[in-house]
This record gives sequence, structure tokens and C-alpha cells, in this order.
Amino acid sequence: MDNINTNNMTVSNEEFLATVAEKSHGAALRGDYEHADSHYVVKQHWQAYTEAEHDLWRALYQRQMSLLPGRACDEFIDALHKMNAADGIPEFEKTSRELFAATGWTIIAVPGLIPELTFFEHLANRRFPVTVWLRKPEEFNYIVEPDVFHDFFGHVPMLFNPVFADYMQLYGKGGLKAMQLGGLEQLARLYWYTVEFGLINTPQGLRIYGAGILSSGGEVEYCLTPGTSSRHIHLDIQRCLNTLYKIDTYQETYFVINSFQELFDGTAADFAPYYEKLKQGQALPANTLLPDETELLV
Repeated sequence: MDNINTNNMTVSNEEFLATVAEKSHGAALRGDYEHADSHYVVKQHWQAYTEAEHDLWRALYQRQMSLLPGRACDEFIDALHKMNAADGIPEFEKTSRELFAATGWTIIAVPGLIPELTFFEHLANRRFPVTVWLRKPEEFNYIVEPDVFHDFFGHVPMLFNPVFADYMQLYGKGGLKAMQLGGLEQLARLYWYTVEFGLINTPQGLRIYGAGILSSGGEVEYCLTPGTSSRHIHLDIQRCLNTLYKIDTYQETYFVINSFQELFDGTAADFAPYYEKLKQGQALPANTLLPDETELLV
């Protein structure tokens, strides 16, 4: 991990749960943290899923597949078809074997949100955490805390792409550095605007690769609709690190890449100078369009 010292960044399970409870006004995390190991890994217990949960998964899957053709990037669609995840909640071990053969990544089951340090360590070692529980039927269209559908359907297919898979590992290593350099707030914006809400320019037009959009009902269409108040601008790493984002509405800015190689190359830089510079100024509002930027969705 590039000689990164994580000894002083460890957070106890009690401290983590207390912090999350404070941020969520006392709400408890929904996952079973009691049976997680020291790396927050649990067993999936696939046999324990009910038929109602498999039915809900199928409904979510079918809803998204009716929306994604012509909107999701080819890399996502191709991988999703190969994963054969339409018939019910998938078994992580099976997909994990296929994923490891493709890009050297594995899936690990987690109870839900996990501490930042643990998350970055998993990514840096090509392990992607996937939540084991599924949302309730009344949360069909919106869920606050990521569930198995968001994590598996939204994130895992892109990990079959070698370049994007390398980017995710690089991000994990960068997260460990950011924790030491005080740049975690800025780096979180990069994850949000790429891994969760990223768009890519293709010969056929803008396409989605961000998991937060791919697993959403309404934003799939909204993010590619011309004439909305949202911005669609080319990704500049430093600009992205300095841009606030919204967690309770559709995005007001979508950053667009021209290729996954561009994304990887841009993230390979040393972010330490960025963090120092950005700490001296104010972050940009989420709906900012700078004078030298061009709206890409017309």
C-alpha cells in the first residue's frame, strides 16, 4: 500500500457506530454488525433470503433493465448480461470467482456501511464490499443507505472492466493517503462524481457508468435529458475535488470522461498539492459552471 501507515487511523467498532448514529440523528444501521469480523466481513447466508426478497430483486432488476439500454455504457451492459443476475439475489461466491478470473477482484459481504479506513483497505487490495441485506418494498424507488441491489447491480459489473477495476484499486490507495493528508472530504467528491454518478462520452453519445445512477429509477433518464438545470462538463480532477454535491436530489453537475483510461491516468497524480491548495479556498457550489466550461449535453 505504498508504505502507508494506518496504525493511527484505526477506529473502533463502537466509535464507528456512534459516529454514524450521530450523523443520522440516532438512527441505527440496519446491518448485522454483531457477527462481522475485524474487517467488517460477514457471511452472505444466501439460503436465508426469502422468496419475497428474490421477487423484489427481480422487480428491481427488470425495472432497471427497461431503462438502461441506450443509456448505460456498453461495458456495464455486457458485464451485467454475463453475470446472470436477473433471477434473484445472486450468490456472491459464484460471481466473485468469475470476477477474480476477469480482473483479480473479489466480492466480500459486509453488513452495510463500514469505516472509511476499512473501505479503502478493501479497495486497495481489490476487494469490493457488498451489503448483504435488501431494501423493503416501500423503498423500491428510493433508499438512503446502500443495499445489496445498489452495491451488486450498480457497482460489480464495472469491476469486470480491467481499466475501471484498476482505477478502483488506485482510488482505495488514494483514500488511505488522503486520510493522512487531511484530504478525505475532497477525495470523497471524486468517488461521488465518478464511481457513483459518472458519465462517459461515447461515439453514440453520453452514457452512464456511475452506480448511483445505474441502480436508480428516475435519475437514469434525468441525467441524459437535455434542457434540465443540471450541468454536464468534462472531468477535471482538481475541479471535481473542489465541487460540493447533493445527496438528497438529482445531481446538479455530472462530470463526463472520454475513456476509463483517462479516468485512471488523471487519478494517478499526487493529490497532496491539490489538497493543500483547495484547503485555502471555498468549495464550489454543486451547480457551478465556470466561464471556460462547456455544457456537453445539448
